[in-house]
Amino acid sequence: MTMPIFIEGFMISFGLIVAIGPQNAYLLRQGLRQRHVLPVATVCFLSDILLIGLGVFGTGKIIAENETLSTWIGWGGAVFLLWFALKSAKSALKPEAITQDDIDASAGDAAGQGVKIAILHTLAFTFLNPWVYVDTMVLIGGVSIKYETDALRNAFMIGAWTASAIWFYGLAYGAKKAAPLFRKKITWRILDSLIAIIMLAVCATLIQHQLS
Repeated sequence: MTMPIFIEGFMISFGLIVAIGPQNAYLLRQGLRQRHVLPVATVCFLSDILLIGLGVFGTGKIIAENETLSTWIGWGGAVFLLWFALKSAKSALKPEAITQDDIDASAGDAAGQGVKIAILHTLAFTFLNPWVYVDTMVLIGGVSIKYETDALRNAFMIGAWTASAIWFYGLAYGAKKAAPLFRKKITWRILDSLIAIIMLAVCATLIQHQLS
């Protein structure tokens, strides 16, 4: 019974995390140059563990215990997912790829410096991005409100964590092989198309829950 919930957590987390942004560009850069790969990927992953956990058992649980708030957040989450799906579909029609300039610019003043600077840079990319709180604490937490027990929420949360682990460590250690793919528009066309489908599917389940 929990496997579909695990998969849903995995899919929505993966859909949100795969995007062109400074954090992914920086992680890709570190992987390409084989500099502080493990610490940087681990900071990204542990940050997601914290934020997703706070979303599911913090924000999500508070929302679930308030019927009015739960209704508003549930419908708000459905609207956001629909918007995200349409945005991803639009991106699939006109994809943008990560360029070498994006990768180089992501390092900023931290280029070539030590592991402490790399970790601080990663933390800044993560926690100074306002969308990370919308994605994890509001959206993922909001989707989790339809699960009534801690066991079901755990399955959803672990699915989301698994997606983060696969993406961050896979991107970091597979950077040299992955970089040529991320420079091709067809890669982003495929990814954005998959994300649009995933978000529409999760949106449909959320709407079904709201109507039940």
